[in-house]
Amino acid sequence: MKDTAISVLKILEEASGPVSGERIAEQLGITRSAVWKQIRELRKLGYRISSSRAEGYRLEAATSRLLPYEIQKKLRTQVIGRQIRHFDRTASTSWIGKRLAGETDPEQLHGLVIIAEEQTGGVGRLGRAWVSPAGGIWATIVLKPRIPLDNLFMITMAGAIAIARAIRKEYNISALIKWPNDIFIGDKKVAGLLLELAAEADTVHYALLGIGIDANISLADLPSDLQKTITSLKDEVGHEVDRVALLARILREFELRYRQLEDGEYDSIIREWKTLSLTLEHRVVIKTINKTFEGEAIDIDRHGALIIRKDNGEVERVIAGDCFQF
Repeated sequence: MKDTAISVLKILEEASGPVSGERIAEQLGITRSAVWKQIRELRKLGYRISSSRAEGYRLEAATSRLLPYEIQKKLRTQVIGRQIRHFDRTASTSWIGKRLAGETDPEQLHGLVIIAEEQTGGVGRLGRAWVSPAGGIWATIVLKPRIPLDNLFMITMAGAIAIARAIRKEYNISALIKWPNDIFIGDKKVAGLLLELAAEADTVHYALLGIGIDANISLADLPSDLQKTITSLKDEVGHEVDRVALLARILREFELRYRQLEDGEYDSIIREWKTLSLTLEHRVVIKTINKTFEGEAIDIDRHGALIIRKDNGEVERVIAGDCFQF
């Protein structure tokens, strides 16, 4: 959104009633024709603005899009989300993050949030397609970690905690974390995360934390097999949710946990993750590249590995794999 459009919008937001085009033009030092042009652009962005010759313009409702201006009005962070790139439609926010990190010093991008209203080529764990229709929250956070390599997986843990906490606080819904990187409501997935690292030897150039949340998506538009395993926040609360408010809260919750990681407070993150775990103390089936086995999920270690007690009494540490719960 251009600066002039933002200036027009702010005048409408601050007004207690309609504002004439003449008054807006005079206040901003532009022509009435230019005012009309900005009003038209704001309407295209989803702002509901009424107009009449007698009274002028009135802002009836804000846009539902995840525009940087709207998010930053509600943002309570120092770093995360202070830079935002917004796209109506893109193949993948992760791909954009990789391109930007290759063109710019990742240090300057730290905290950047890349948002898409819709993704056409979203990718999840193990290269699986990440269905990302309009109405969801599809974002990538660019980070320049100052965290030891052994603890980098905890960025995913911090992100999962942030999403679960935000959903609980916004909607009073019992969102829980399913190892390794999903958020569930009941027995259905509502969100997921993916951590990607660009590293060589013991140096991490940058990290990308991908976030996907089924906020206001229409489940009827999803493939039939996904409808059985996925839910949306809209379906859970019975109405569309304010995606801007939710994302702003998630970014705030994430920044709080990310600071803990930077300060070496790993035990605090692990304790909080355990209190929100859907997986611990449940029987699970683990599928890795090499094998499949059953057992009880009894713990998670400080590197994010799941600890399984198998039926023969042996204890196995699982770093990566699929986890299916009974």
